[in-house]
Amino acid sequence: MDAENIIKWGFIGCGEATEKRFLPAFAELAHTRVTAVMGRSPEKTRAFAQRHHIGHWYTDAQNLVTDPDVDIVYIATPPSTHVTFTLMALNAGKAVLVEKPLATHYDDCLRINRIAAALHTPCFVAYYRRYLPYFRRVQEIIRSGVIGRPLSAQIRFAAPPRDLDYNSRNLPWRLQPDIAGGGYFYDLAPHQIDFLQFLFGPIVEAHGITANRGGLYPTEDSVGAVFRFADGMPASGTWCFVAHESAKEDRILIIGDSGQVSFSVFTYAPIHLQTEDGDETLLVDNPEHKHLPLLRDIVDHLRGRSICACNSVSATPTNWVIDRILGKI
Repeated sequence: MDAENIIKWGFIGCGEATEKRFLPAFAELAHTRVTAVMGRSPEKTRAFAQRHHIGHWYTDAQNLVTDPDVDIVYIATPPSTHVTFTLMALNAGKAVLVEKPLATHYDDCLRINRIAAALHTPCFVAYYRRYLPYFRRVQEIIRSGVIGRPLSAQIRFAAPPRDLDYNSRNLPWRLQPDIAGGGYFYDLAPHQIDFLQFLFGPIVEAHGITANRGGLYPTEDSVGAVFRFADGMPASGTWCFVAHESAKEDRILIIGDSGQVSFSVFTYAPIHLQTEDGDETLLVDNPEHKHLPLLRDIVDHLRGRSICACNSVSATPTNWVIDRILGKI
């Protein structure tokens, strides 16, 4: 690809997340333009394209991936469709950015990797937290040795049910395993597990116990897990999605032999560093549009200016861990 070319994007999926969280980042991104969008509803897709001055709109994904005015396809649909749309775009010679998790089954991730490698076409995954200043600060703390040698890691997450969780006849798609791959665990835990592997390398052993304690929906609402990294470091996690409001928690704790650091993944609470020198609270600002650092790296990659490592190969171990915890493999 000519390094001076504008990178032209096509979107598969034009829901609220695309419009409110992803698309605004493009206003701050150089050397790029959104040229096409695809959605199931003709009326909604046409309106989306008109609102954002996008030249082409489709209701058939095949038309979008074969549009000569598209260089890279962003797939912002539920996980059950990720593998189909990703392979469709790769086979059309288009680079891909797919939302997390990469697929609903580990085997599908391997298929994507094989096709992308055979076609020499990049496939990126939207684990954008790797790039945010908040999480880069955590990475710096670990690398600096201020907490010493990392000994263990713990994930703790608890949240009360959402209003829609009580409507058993019209549950959110994230609670329908045939669409989402699992329940809220499959939706949220990938961000936590991906970041820990970004810090410490691959998890090579994982075991989980799942339960439905609230009875609001068929899939799991409580999960416990233990896992081990390649260097032998153990870690654990607990997730509860039917907790009382007073029990809300979003925390990862990393214990070292000279201190510890804790931080959140979704609320960006102040980072808490504890060493023999005392306690320190660190406030780190993120950009307004949180996808921006990842998008900039992808654009630079496609323009031949850098290498974006947030790809399907690096994302696949997270699917393996999730599937192991849920007993899918």
